[in-house]
Amino acid sequence: MFPTDVPLAHLGSSVLLLLQLLPPTSAFFPNIWSLLAAPGSITHQDLTEEAALNVTLQLFLEQPPPGRPPLHLEDFLGCTLLADDLFASYFGPGSPSRRFRAALGEVSRANAAQDFLPTSRNDPDLHFDAERLGQGRTRLVGALRETLVAARALDHTLARQRLGAALHALQDFYSHSNWVELGQQQPHPHLLWPRQELGNLAQEGDPTCSDCEELSCPGNLLGFTLLTSGYFGIHPSKPLGKCSHGGRFDQSSSQPPRGGINKDSTAPGFSPHHMLHLQAAKLALLASIQAFSLLRSRLGDSGFSRLLDITPASSLSFVLDTTGSMGEEINAAKIQARHIVEQRRGSPMEPIHYVLVPFHDPGFGPVFTTSDPDSFWQQLNEIHALGGGDEPEMCLSALELALLHTPPLSDIFVFTDASPKDAFLTSRVEALTQERRCRVTFLVTEDPARGQGRGRREVLSPLRFEPYEVVALASGGEVIFTKDQYIQDVAAVVGDSMADQVTLPLEPPVVVPERPLVFIVDGLLQRVSVRIHGEVSSFWIRNPAGISQGPEEGQGSLGHTRRFGQFWMVSINDPPQTGTWEIQVTAEGNPRVRVQAQTSLDFLFHFGIPMEDGPHPGLYPLTQPIAGLQTQLLVEVTGLGLRGRPEDSLPHFSHVILRGVPEGAELGQVPLEPRGAPEQGLLVASLPPTLLSTAGPFSLELIGQDGEGRDLHRASPQPCTVVPVLLEWPSGIPGTGQQGPTHPSHCQLLQPSGSQS
Repeated sequence: MFPTDVPLAHLGSSVLLLLQLLPPTSAFFPNIWSLLAAPGSITHQDLTEEAALNVTLQLFLEQPPPGRPPLHLEDFLGCTLLADDLFASYFGPGSPSRRFRAALGEVSRANAAQDFLPTSRNDPDLHFDAERLGQGRTRLVGALRETLVAARALDHTLARQRLGAALHALQDFYSHSNWVELGQQQPHPHLLWPRQELGNLAQEGDPTCSDCEELSCPGNLLGFTLLTSGYFGIHPSKPLGKCSHGGRFDQSSSQPPRGGINKDSTAPGFSPHHMLHLQAAKLALLASIQAFSLLRSRLGDSGFSRLLDITPASSLSFVLDTTGSMGEEINAAKIQARHIVEQRRGSPMEPIHYVLVPFHDPGFGPVFTTSDPDSFWQQLNEIHALGGGDEPEMCLSALELALLHTPPLSDIFVFTDASPKDAFLTSRVEALTQERRCRVTFLVTEDPARGQGRGRREVLSPLRFEPYEVVALASGGEVIFTKDQYIQDVAAVVGDSMADQVTLPLEPPVVVPERPLVFIVDGLLQRVSVRIHGEVSSFWIRNPAGISQGPEEGQGSLGHTRRFGQFWMVSINDPPQTGTWEIQVTAEGNPRVRVQAQTSLDFLFHFGIPMEDGPHPGLYPLTQPIAGLQTQLLVEVTGLGLRGRPEDSLPHFSHVILRGVPEGAELGQVPLEPRGAPEQGLLVASLPPTLLSTAGPFSLELIGQDGEGRDLHRASPQPCTVVPVLLEWPSGIPGTGQQGPTHPSHCQLLQPSGSQS
């Protein structure tokens, strides 16, 4: 828990060194969309990300990387801190920062959401409004305490949500109170310590503001040394003589004394004290750095790194069928796990988290999680195939457990030879894979066409493996059918998939007779591999120079081919020739083709709806778009690698293509517009309601060019689904006294008309 008797300044002088890195900033609208209303303002999102990057750099400076030269602070002075550059300097060139940026995005969106969620946007305690400074400090410290509890319980999703809420309140203090107007040059020394007095608070009968009829109100605070903040809206009502928050959304600012004191933006129409915007932002940024540093000191470097996913490595998650017929499959999983652990031990790509969930019939679990590779190997080594042997098994129940305990943006591998007994969980597991953004690969040692159950004489449905196909499609994974004698070789896809690979888009995305599959290889790709499985009679791969290679095993003109039954793996020679490649497959049934490559250039994305009726303009963040609503797509390109490169040599993306899944039909193209500084890699596309009228899932494909004008294609790892409505049902927050889902205190419905009820 947080100590209650130590001043914040005692965190140490190392934090103050980071002040040298801070660029001129301003704040406090929610996110980048707010800049349309107040250009030149820096948002809650910017403050949060800048603070996290500073503390991450401090961690890197104090913990030199093993086997690499230490970092030096002077190398970063005068530079914009970027996650890609920090990771490249610490972990090595090309080390992906995607997971770190995704975790930081969760915190930033939770921060911005405080201005939009009906349970928080008008609560003065959560924004230090209405002179509720003591109550605000209590809620702030409570949110940070909940962050610690959740992080120690390894519920990092909840921890990031509570951290975002805490940072929002902390940053609002400097924009909504008169701390800056009192001439203070440092953050409040007692704001994070509940047993320390805030001191000199304005009381109920103390007048604080004079009337101001202009948009800009530089002199409306009365001459006093008491700490106050402005009232917003009509609840609670503003007493006579008190200050308003101010701005176009504040109903209280039209009541005497008019005007306000907020410093949220550079625009007088929103912020009457806009002239102090810069000073407030500097203090809010330093206070945010101190809050991150405090969490680091309480969680330790390892726990703090887990909270923000400060690693380029993925997790290793296995879901294992342990029935009597699974001996070969379990051995294959052990071999791959051992290989990954030994090959990556001590390197930046060593898995940071291990998950193991066994299942059979009728049981599943328990889930085993650890950060120690030796403990994982010992637990895995104790698993043996025992009993059972008949279909079906409790596979999806075990997979659900794994998803709940696996960090986002990870790969999960399922080894089984049986169909699911718990197929009723398909929709729930499908939704969970998209929520957790985890890719699921099923390695099935069974013939899906077999019609009689093993160990029994029951007739099996030819569609019994359909739940696996549904989950794999939703997660961006695949279902690979093979046989016992090949499983150890086919299981090599485990190591390949954990190498931070991207899946290259194919045109068309499925095999069509007499038509080649086309994919683009750019200069930023390496270790390109082609996987083909099914009842294949022949295939060929052709590079842009017209050189072809067939299915013959061994080293060919384009790469090395291995075959394991009906599964082919072709590893293309490095460096691969850039340009348009083709694959032609002749097969019975529905063969699968997948092309993957290793690269640091990738992207993250989420959706949002412009909101103009809250305290501040901005984007209401969504994980899936809503049918019929004007929706914004926000893209964050990772792996740009700006350090030491001129801006005109950087990759850039011009538009996004929406494709139906799985057929691949093009639904439309939308231009991408840059937002913020180019080095941030932030892009926005406006998706018209007509484009989101499709009932089925769709994928996103980013199209652009590299620094030399060659084509770039990147596809989203998981498809998106348009939802008909968004139903908010807020859950209770521990320690706040708010009602939970059993007794809902609020329900909001976003409908296609854009109305709310």
